[in-house]
Amino acid sequence: MDIKAKLALLKRGCVSLVSEDELARKLSSGRTLRVKLGVDPTSADLHLGHSVVLTKLRQFQDLGHTAVLIIGDFTAMVGDPSGRDATRPTLTAAQVAENAKTYQAQAFKILDRAKTELRFNSEWLAPMMREGLLEILKRHTVQQLLSREDFKARVAQNSPLTLLEILYPLLQGYDSVAIKADVELGGNDQLLNLLMGRRMQQDAGQEQQVALTLPLLVGLDGEKKMSKSYGNAIALNDAPNEMFGKTMKVSDALMMQYYELLTDKDLNAMKAEHPMKAKKVLARSLVARFHDDKAADEARAYFESTFSKKELPTELRVEKMASGLSLSEIVLRAGGVKSRGEARRLIAQGGVKIDGAKAAADEPVSSPASFVLQTGKHQFVRVELEAP
Repeated sequence: MDIKAKLALLKRGCVSLVSEDELARKLSSGRTLRVKLGVDPTSADLHLGHSVVLTKLRQFQDLGHTAVLIIGDFTAMVGDPSGRDATRPTLTAAQVAENAKTYQAQAFKILDRAKTELRFNSEWLAPMMREGLLEILKRHTVQQLLSREDFKARVAQNSPLTLLEILYPLLQGYDSVAIKADVELGGNDQLLNLLMGRRMQQDAGQEQQVALTLPLLVGLDGEKKMSKSYGNAIALNDAPNEMFGKTMKVSDALMMQYYELLTDKDLNAMKAEHPMKAKKVLARSLVARFHDDKAADEARAYFESTFSKKELPTELRVEKMASGLSLSEIVLRAGGVKSRGEARRLIAQGGVKIDGAKAAADEPVSSPASFVLQTGKHQFVRVELEAP
C-alpha cells in the first residue's frame, strides 16, 4: 500500500488531523510508529462508541505499527474534564482496577494483542507528581489552560472547576512524553488534550506527535452520543441476537456514519443498497466482528423470523426451574440480566413478557408449567417449571 492509500485509510472518518504532512512524513520514514491511545477505565462496559477509536488504532496495527494502549489508572481517579459542565464523580483505586480488567478483555476483541504495548500511566505519573510536577507547572500558564472553551464556560457559569481538573491536560500530555508517542488518537472532544501532548513533547526535546481525532458515535436515539447512561448504546458484550436487533434500530440517516466508523465497507456501494438490506449487512458484520460468522448468520435468521415475520424463533433454549420462584429470579437464571435488581427494573418497565403478555409484577410464578419468557425485545427462552 502506497502512502496515498495509507493516508486515505487512516483519514477515513477523522475530524481533525494535526497534521497530514507530518503523518505522511512519519509513515514514509520506514520505521515502526508508536501510536498512542489513552483510556480512563471509568466504566466496566465498552460499547460501539468506544470501538471507533480502537478500530482506528487497529488500522495502524495492520499497517505494521505498534499500538500503545495506556490504561489511565492514575488519570481515572482525577477525571477527564473534557466537554463536561460539572466535575466527574471520583472513582476509588479498587473501582478503577476492576474496570481496567474488563476494559482490556473487551479492547482485545478489536486490537491485535501481539502488536499492542499495554501500559498503566500510574507507572510514570505517580513518580512525576512526587518529583517533577513543579518543573512542569513552571512551563505552562493558567491562561493557556483556561483558554479551553469547556473551562471558560464553567467559569462563566460559576460551576466548580477543581485544580485537579485543570491539571488533567498536563497529565495526559505527559503520557505522550513518557512513551514517546509518534501519533495520538482520541475522540473529537480530546483535541486540546492531544495538542497539549505535542507542546509537552516539544518542551522535552522530542519530535511532536501527530494528533488524530474521530467523531463521537451517535447512539440509537439519533441525538446524543452513545452512552450506557443514556440507554442508547450497543455494548461489545451484547449477545448476538441483542446486538443484531439493536443495530436494526439505527436510523437510516445515521447508518452511513456507522458504516464509515465501524467497518471497512465501500460507502458508495452501501448507499446504493435498499436501506433495509444495508442495515442487515451492517448488523451482520458487527455481530461477526464481535462474535463470529456462525453467530452472525444465526442472529440474522433469528431477527428475520422473530421480527420481520412476527414469529417466535423455531428453536428456543429451554431452561428448567422450580415452580414458585420469583419472576426476577427466573429472569436472572434465564440469562436476561446480570442481577436481581436489574431484573426487577426490567419488570417494572414492562420489558418482561410471559407468552407475549407483559408481566405485571415481580411475584412467584407457578403457572403455566411451560412458557416463553421474553426479556427486552430480542431475548427469548422457554421456561419449564418443575415441582420444587
